[in-house]
Amino acid sequence: MTKTNREPYVRTLEATSMVDRVTKEIRHSILSGSLRPGQQFSLREIADQLGVSFIPVREALRQLEAQGLIVTRPGRSAMVAPLDRADLSGIYRLRRRIEPELASRSCGLLRASDFQRLQAFVSMCGDEDLGLDEIYEAHHAFHLELLRPAATAWELRVLETLWQAAERYIRLAFSGLDSQPEEHRRRKHSHAALLSVFREGEPDLVAQAVLEHLDKNEKIAQTALK
Repeated sequence: MTKTNREPYVRTLEATSMVDRVTKEIRHSILSGSLRPGQQFSLREIADQLGVSFIPVREALRQLEAQGLIVTRPGRSAMVAPLDRADLSGIYRLRRRIEPELASRSCGLLRASDFQRLQAFVSMCGDEDLGLDEIYEAHHAFHLELLRPAATAWELRVLETLWQAAERYIRLAFSGLDSQPEEHRRRKHSHAALLSVFREGEPDLVAQAVLEHLDKNEKIAQTALK
């Protein structure tokens, strides 16, 4: 297949994008699998497909490399970071260090309006009429809002990096289940149960529930990598 007939890796942008928009679009292509783990590509190729200059693509790839999603090569080429069982373990090991402790403090800071917003995200996680990108965005927002009250700006930056690194493993793990109604119900029930523990406001129970949630997701993701 010639280069001109190749299926585009990324979606076409309507207008020239800033660096953050290019970063978001390339990240989406990695998370959705359009750019596959280990796949090599040229920066010029991505720039042409997005309709932008070379410079914002180069800056976007620097950000994505810092997030562990891209490996840059000498010259003007890059590679999607391979999926790796040890990396997955490291991601979740760090998340276990941070999230349960933050959750134990955050549960006492959440207000009624916060729980209303969190409940809406839970409903979105189980909504069969939503697209997968919308569901994963709701899932991300749910965990962010659970921990935000107790988190510093630096903790949120670290968590965002870990969540973005973990998401492509999670998408892989659930890729065969995402279209099934049973998976939507399971996802909604799992997060509703976690939210219920937060409502009770017992720090030790909240920390344990978050830890169990992380353990379960890592196990599923590790199994998928096999």
